[in-house]
Amino acid sequence: MFSPFLFVVLVMAVFYAGYIIIRCWVQPSIAPVYEMDDVSLSEKIKDLVKYVLPQGIVIFLVIGVIFLGVATPSEAAATGSIGTIFLAFLYKRMDWGVFKKSLLGTLSVSGMIFLIIAGATAFSQILAFSGATNGLSDIVMNMSLPPIVIIFMMMVIVLFLGSFMDVVAIMMITLPIFIPVVKSLDYNPVWFCVIFLLNLEMAMTTPPFGMSLFVMKGVAPEDTKMMDIYKAGLPFLGLDFIVMIMIMVFPPIALWLPKLMS
Repeated sequence: MFSPFLFVVLVMAVFYAGYIIIRCWVQPSIAPVYEMDDVSLSEKIKDLVKYVLPQGIVIFLVIGVIFLGVATPSEAAATGSIGTIFLAFLYKRMDWGVFKKSLLGTLSVSGMIFLIIAGATAFSQILAFSGATNGLSDIVMNMSLPPIVIIFMMMVIVLFLGSFMDVVAIMMITLPIFIPVVKSLDYNPVWFCVIFLLNLEMAMTTPPFGMSLFVMKGVAPEDTKMMDIYKAGLPFLGLDFIVMIMIMVFPPIALWLPKLMS
């Protein structure tokens, strides 16, 4: 699932960059010109080695080992964590207080996620034993709506839930219902999951209660109003929607990279 969504992220980055460039060209006041100090080539190389290269190593420890087939995603997460801890020691930013705080934060988040997974697993088991999953699939198959409309309705549900629910909770509640329906409609599950993940990203930016909106409010200047955050996120929501429609109309956008890797 990681590889197809990575390519979609690159497509989204191109759309974002294009929007930002066009917006700054039309409205130069939002990106005023400023003076930059001259930096010698040796200083650039030094800063590259000191600040950029270590981050690239961490990215390789997470992504590169997956593409090379050296580690699974779970193992890649462990190698990335080890690399991050090593860099923290190298930059002399790691001490017992930082390590304890990060460990407690990890345990807190992991415990929350495990509780959600436990509840979602029980929910999916109840659906399976009660026959509700097969019943939903039969209802969908008997509907006169085109299959792509059903997929679009699923995306609307995810978009709505993302306004006030956590991403993991949405996945654990909806996927046990959606995946059997998708298979009944003879759609590629990888293609659907790519659209699903993209929709989760959109849901986190959906007003009025998208989680990412409140994160942006927390890091924005104090005089920034919540309505400004909403307005700033709408263009990017529109770009995400365009990419999602492109993937629906042209499935190879999401599937060509997995085929290339296989």
